[in-house]
Amino acid sequence: MSTENIDTLRELLEAFNSGDLERIFGLLHPDFEVEVPPALSAEPDTYRGHDGARRYFESFWDTMDEIRFRPERFWDAGESVVVAMRLTAKGRRTAIAVEQRFGQVWSFRDGKAARARTYPSDAEALKAAGLADG
Repeated sequence: MSTENIDTLRELLEAFNSGDLERIFGLLHPDFEVEVPPALSAEPDTYRGHDGARRYFESFWDTMDEIRFRPERFWDAGESVVVAMRLTAKGRRTAIAVEQRFGQVWSFRDGKAARARTYPSDAEALKAAGLADG
C-alpha cells in the first residue's frame, strides 16, 4: 500500500510543479486537508477540501515564480508516507531565490491524498508518524 501512496505523492508533486490543477485535484481526496504551521509560514492556516487546496496553491502562485516541491527522501509509515521536502522558488516581484526544507506526513484514502501535515524538520515529521529514525 505505501509504495502506491509514494507513487501517488510523487505524481501529485509533479502536477503541482507543472501547475496542472486538473491533475492535482484528480489526486486529492474531496476531503483533503493541509495544515501549514506558524513556524513555516507568515500566514499559517488549515486548508480543507478542493476549494481550500485551490486557495493554498493560488497563494503560492500569486507571490512566487518557479515553485518546485522537491522530495529528498520518503519513509514508509504504514498507512502514511513521511517525506523530507525541499521547496525552491523565486519572489514574483523581487526575483529573490527562496529555499525551505521541512518534513511532511501524508495520509491517503481511497487511493488519493487525504491529509498533509507539515513540520519544521523531517525528524519532527518522523516522530509524528511514529517512526523513531529513518
